[in-house]
Amino acid sequence: MKNIVKEFSKYVSSNIIGMIGVSFYILIDTFFIAKALGSIGLAALNFGIPAFSILHGTGLMLGVGGATRFSISKGDNNKKGNTTFVNALVLGAFFAAIFVIVGLFFAEPLARFLGADDMAVNLTKTYTATILTFAPFSILNNITASFVRNDNAPRLAMTAMLLSSVSNIILDYVLLFVFPLGIFGAAFSTGFSSIVSLLVLSIHFIRKKNTFKIEKCKVHFSYFKDIISLGVSSFITELASAVSLATFNVAILKIEGNVGVAAYGIIANIALVVNAIFVGIAQGVQPLASRFFGQKEKEMLKNVLKCALILTVFVSILMYAVVVIFANPIIDVFNSEGDSVLAVIANYGMKIYFVGFFFAGINIIACSFLSATENYKKAMVISILRSCVLIVPIVLIFGILFKMTGIWLAFGVSELIVSIISIVSINKFNKA
Repeated sequence: MKNIVKEFSKYVSSNIIGMIGVSFYILIDTFFIAKALGSIGLAALNFGIPAFSILHGTGLMLGVGGATRFSISKGDNNKKGNTTFVNALVLGAFFAAIFVIVGLFFAEPLARFLGADDMAVNLTKTYTATILTFAPFSILNNITASFVRNDNAPRLAMTAMLLSSVSNIILDYVLLFVFPLGIFGAAFSTGFSSIVSLLVLSIHFIRKKNTFKIEKCKVHFSYFKDIISLGVSSFITELASAVSLATFNVAILKIEGNVGVAAYGIIANIALVVNAIFVGIAQGVQPLASRFFGQKEKEMLKNVLKCALILTVFVSILMYAVVVIFANPIIDVFNSEGDSVLAVIANYGMKIYFVGFFFAGINIIACSFLSATENYKKAMVISILRSCVLIVPIVLIFGILFKMTGIWLAFGVSELIVSIISIVSINKFNKA
């Protein structure tokens, strides 16, 4: 057990630190935009984030799916790494082209679809168009980082994420305040950070530490299906965030207007940090679970899952305590205009909304573990339930019945229902 705890700590700590770095630059985006553009800028950012989440989720799907197959193949002493990597890249190019086309030609309809009203639509359009134009770099970065992480280099993947976050923060300041380019500057900074990450990841190849590479090989639908099947739960986890965010935005806009959306923007961005920690744990679990599954080490698999769930419960308690104790100072950081209505809405909502993460963490870990062990159908069911099947109707119904209190409760209620299914699925796997 000591050995597995040590290895678990190595993978998970690296991924948590890296994911916190990624979420931290989103917080800096929020802070700088709030300072530079006020509540309308904050609302526009909140309307645009679902587009970023779907782009990021697509990259994770291809990266995690491909890297999972790569890692399982290594466990089986099967040499399919290069073919899997090349097929993941081909799929990535296909999806990147779609995102770029949407960004260049359909940004305004997309902004409207995401809920932006006349006051926020131009800023939202600019943000989404810029973010989606960087899709080739973003998707390539996610694929490469996942393979490098599974190729015994989790710390390099962490370093890449951290340095890209630092570059984003620096560019944010320069392009929002030194050269006041508005929300375009914030979006450009986020997109460019993917290029920085790729440069860092290239060290893995320069040092010739890689056991996978680009080579002429078979590009086939069966590989595409395999990669997507193994990685789709990661995509749907991000889709859950996007759909949830968009649904909350529309429901809150009807009740409290753009001030309410801005208040939710603060909550949603803090939630991204907590969610990123759970995703970091999940990404750390994936290489270990895939390897032990490939080696048919059932007891080691159970130990990995046990460590992940214990850590998830601890993080949930710690994060909720931080949110409750420091709610007002956190809100004040982003409430640049000192809007008292925004502060009241955000304070009340934060304390209810974050209860949901006691259950969300379990669901995220369950999805990752089940996908990593080729139980992708169960992982997909959990992910789909989280993404839209439950959260959308619950938000809309609770909003009608209980107004803002109902909207804040909806996240926790939907995650609680899904967590029951997650626990049953994990128990069945352990008893098999």
